[in-house]
Amino acid sequence: MEHFIARQPIFDTNNKVYAYELLFRSGLHNYFDCDDADYAAASIIANTNLLFDLNEMIGDTKAFINCTAKVLREDLITTLPRQYAVVEVLEDVEPDASIIAACRRLKDQGYLLALDDFVYHENYEPLLELADIIKVDFLLSDVAEQEHLAKTMIPRGIKMLAEKVETYEVYEQAKQMGYQLFQGYYFARPVIISRKDIPTNKIQFLRILKDIHAEEVDFKKLALTIQSEVSLSYKLLKLINSAAFALRHKVTSILQALSLLGLREIRSWISLLSIASMAEDKPAELVISSLIRARLCEKLAQQCKMGDRKEDLFLMGLFSLLDVIMSRPIDEILSEITVEDDILEALTGTSGTTKNILDLVIAMEKGEWEQVSALATELQIDEQKLPSCYLDAVKWAQDIYSI
Repeated sequence: MEHFIARQPIFDTNNKVYAYELLFRSGLHNYFDCDDADYAAASIIANTNLLFDLNEMIGDTKAFINCTAKVLREDLITTLPRQYAVVEVLEDVEPDASIIAACRRLKDQGYLLALDDFVYHENYEPLLELADIIKVDFLLSDVAEQEHLAKTMIPRGIKMLAEKVETYEVYEQAKQMGYQLFQGYYFARPVIISRKDIPTNKIQFLRILKDIHAEEVDFKKLALTIQSEVSLSYKLLKLINSAAFALRHKVTSILQALSLLGLREIRSWISLLSIASMAEDKPAELVISSLIRARLCEKLAQQCKMGDRKEDLFLMGLFSLLDVIMSRPIDEILSEITVEDDILEALTGTSGTTKNILDLVIAMEKGEWEQVSALATELQIDEQKLPSCYLDAVKWAQDIYSI
């Protein structure tokens, strides 16, 4: 039986990843093959231990793990390391004496305790005495309630986590209220600024993207352009001399690096490095998400009988967050870069096979399992291969980002 996993980042006020919430699914259905939610939660913890490398999934951050009453009472979460696991008490767990005792045991062992989808009731007071983090759903609660919880809980030493933060405006509003942690896809919604406000280095990187996607690439001119950007030159030489390429001799010039890569590889790797450089003022997770999407699209190309287009699909995934990185509309950016028509259409929202591949990748990223199944069926992709593809993409992205 295949097991699926997705991870959703949780950011701090500096836009750094504080933790990931890990979401699981068993088999090829959007449910565990039993009616016992407690067994399902226990399986989640077992899968974290046995099937997935926790460090690969979360790096040096933390993992929020959903816990039912049974998981709490039987101390099942203690099989996960306390320095990484955050115990997320689900909203339907009744805080009776046994639950309070279980949470106190976990606190005594050094685990952090989070209360999910929190709505205040007096009977939660004993849990609030133990809680480290409160999660507030910003789609289900109103502004008055969000603000009241922040004002009453922060003085008690509890960190406030704004969940379902879908826009930059809501993110800013939550920060103003005093929330310290944020979960949602706000970073994927760009704040559009005028062209004249775009930093010069981003315009230069866009020119480089334009040059490498021209019908005829002038390698000598491209090498000179890349050399004018110290950070890009450094990253390119570091990359080509890394284990990812396993070359026998050290490469010391940009022109030599370009000649060794070849045109199709150049387009992939220089695009990757340019995007990473353009995103230096953005959350690091934004670049990692772009890399994961690129790698996943590339790996799915073979399964969709589009192996000859894997470089194009790689770029589709890589460019899928370019509007956020540059704070400009995606169609405006793509009008300045030459990409294949179906890739352009997918990135701007036109339906088709390439758009379905991108949608599948994004659904996996969000843990939207029903959408994953529907799109995999439509694309005639073996769904059992998706978990290993996703894990490979996560590991690859982390390795590449660290170069």
